[in-house]
Amino acid sequence: MNFPFFVAQRIAFSKGQRFSRMIIRIATVAVALSVAVMIASSGLISGFKREISKKIFEFWGHIHISDTAYSLSFEPSPIKRDQDFYPSLDTFNQVTFDEREYDRNGATGRILSQRSFGGVRHIQVYAHKPGIIRTATAMEGILLKGVGPDFDQENLQPYLQAGRFMQLDSTEPSRDILISRQTADRLQVDVGDKFVIHFVKEQQQLRRRFEVCGIYKTGLEEYDRKIALCDIRVVQELLGWQPDEVAGFEVWLDDIRDLNVFSGFIYDEVLPTDLLSVTIREKFPAIFEWLRLQDYNEVVILSLMLAVAIINMITALLVLVLERTNMIGMLKALGARNSRIRQVFLYHAALITLQGMFWGNLLGLGFCWLQDRFHFIRLNEADYYLSYAPVHIEPWNILLVNLGTLLITLLFLVLPSFAVTRISPLKAIRFS
Repeated sequence: MNFPFFVAQRIAFSKGQRFSRMIIRIATVAVALSVAVMIASSGLISGFKREISKKIFEFWGHIHISDTAYSLSFEPSPIKRDQDFYPSLDTFNQVTFDEREYDRNGATGRILSQRSFGGVRHIQVYAHKPGIIRTATAMEGILLKGVGPDFDQENLQPYLQAGRFMQLDSTEPSRDILISRQTADRLQVDVGDKFVIHFVKEQQQLRRRFEVCGIYKTGLEEYDRKIALCDIRVVQELLGWQPDEVAGFEVWLDDIRDLNVFSGFIYDEVLPTDLLSVTIREKFPAIFEWLRLQDYNEVVILSLMLAVAIINMITALLVLVLERTNMIGMLKALGARNSRIRQVFLYHAALITLQGMFWGNLLGLGFCWLQDRFHFIRLNEADYYLSYAPVHIEPWNILLVNLGTLLITLLFLVLPSFAVTRISPLKAIRFS
């Protein structure tokens, strides 16, 4: 029989003094609230990062392939659509990429072998051309993004609020256009309305009439107000390109963790020397830096909540030691070592912590379920890109929160448990 654990159970389930019972309840509630807040914050931050990344990747793709003269200007350089990797790139499954490290002086170092978790899900062509939309009541600058029959409509379907996708199966270029809700509201147009877009080509003004076939909203308003989707053949005509010329290729991966692996693999092993691959993180670094800041927020919240739990448990442990002074004296008189008595109180503290963790998990997971079901925490979509706070529970995160809380709390309780060594058995028994 584990003697310290047996004694700790008897103490835990016995009725102590009123003051100690109150302290234990406060410590239990503190642990429960700390664990609940840690689980809720982990779920909210994970869900927030997941949904924002999902919006960006699904609308823009993971990797862009263009010519080596690529820049952030809105006037792209044409490349041939007929490439060895198109459209066969989406047949790539797991790949292994050997990347060589370089030191500060440019000297070659060791080779790092990286293996992807998944493969390439989809590849499609695109082209873009800036213009100005003009209606009877408003004018709006727009970046016309041309897509072809290979466009993956499933990526856009969750964000399509009204209308339909463009009809691209006709032999003639379609004049359908898909605009964002933000653009539609500013121009005061709806599905079925028509307007003219003005373009500049070689110092000449061109005009094209389009009909709104659909309205989408991703919530990324900074980009929604700039982008409209249309038939790629219209953009090719405006740019003076041939039907087999495009601005580039957009690539979707099965697993976001493969972003750097596939970017390096595609650039070194797949592309010809006149083409360049760029990840979405390199194209829009500001959003991803902003998302990375959420990791620091999560660390701060977890640290503060863990500190609250530790401080309350230290207080509870010291109160338990003072309350059980007579018992400690009796155990010492019977020959119990200090280490064994310390184990009794550490086991008792572990039971209190586990009880608090049970209620904390119930509260935290319950809150996450309610938020995921009813979306009662609303957000300003203009500032946060989302209309509500999303929740994503990762089992490994929950397990780490619980194990970390238990182990770190008990680790910090080791030092206060040495208070039992200061109790003299003679004095404890004399004043009992």
